[in-house]
Amino acid sequence: MTDTRRRVKLYALNADRQWDDRGTGHVSSSYVDRLKGISLLVRAESDGSLLLESKIQPDTAYQKQQDTLIVWSEGDNFDLALSFQEKAGCDEIWEKICQVQGKDPSVEITQDIVEESEDERFDEMSDSAPPIELPNCELSRLEDISELISNCLSSQIRKEKLSAAIESDGYIRKLINVFHMCEDLENIEGLHHLYDIFKNIFLLNKNALFEVMFSDELIFDVVGCLEYDPASPTQKHHREYLKQQAMFREAIPIKNAELLSKIHQTFRVQYIQDVVLPTPSVFEENMLSTLSSFIFFNKVEIVSLVQEDERFLTELFTMLTDVNTPDSKRRDLVLRRFTRR
Repeated sequence: MTDTRRRVKLYALNADRQWDDRGTGHVSSSYVDRLKGISLLVRAESDGSLLLESKIQPDTAYQKQQDTLIVWSEGDNFDLALSFQEKAGCDEIWEKICQVQGKDPSVEITQDIVEESEDERFDEMSDSAPPIELPNCELSRLEDISELISNCLSSQIRKEKLSAAIESDGYIRKLINVFHMCEDLENIEGLHHLYDIFKNIFLLNKNALFEVMFSDELIFDVVGCLEYDPASPTQKHHREYLKQQAMFREAIPIKNAELLSKIHQTFRVQYIQDVVLPTPSVFEENMLSTLSSFIFFNKVEIVSLVQEDERFLTELFTMLTDVNTPDSKRRDLVLRRFTRR
């Protein structure tokens, strides 16, 4: 099979919560007698060997992320992901999954997340739990908002419902408007509440919320909210570093605007994870797994975009193989990166 629409990389999440590359191949969906159902099949690009044979179960929660990614759990603690070369191929397989499960392909997740705790399942079933009602996004209600979000973190069902409410209400943009107000008024108490609010929004571990927070429009404001740690005696200066000190070195100019935007976004999100967010506890580390996945699959997409840019690769390897290229230039070609001014 040579159809690039169905070309994928298969990943599996290991015990350290890192994604392992299981190989590149082509995905298809067909009925498998042995599994007695429609299954996802991935055959290796190199030799046609079977990399994946996974029955589409009616109750498995499949998630579609970033237009070219499908993620799901295969049994307990075994997460798999298909990263597609093209959006069209991802859409085709997603439609097949939704068809088997009887879902509308417009959804981003095919099933409600099942509550893992037996006690919570007894006390708070997903069908009966009421939706989360968010307070009006006003300066005077920041403490209430912070307390509500904090209280939802202990329950998977409440996290899901809170995430849905934040996303559907455009609540992050509303919070950013209040942030601008607090900075203009130098309202330190309000800024401290906003720090706690956004730190806990990260712990909701929802890709849809990350997509909003990491957009070009909002990412610097989100970083700004995280500069006002109540535990720190002074304000941090992360925005100043990202805007004025971090410099992207281009040994060869990148003409692809999508690729350049993805590189900048990935650097900023990596900085948020490594520098801006507080060091997570063991409990919180699992709650940030989607953030790690967001960064990882952004890097996968960057590599794919570079591979597709024939002009860029031709120019790169021509300079690398030219005996007249100075060692300093060769080093820059290999170590293309962000540096401090």
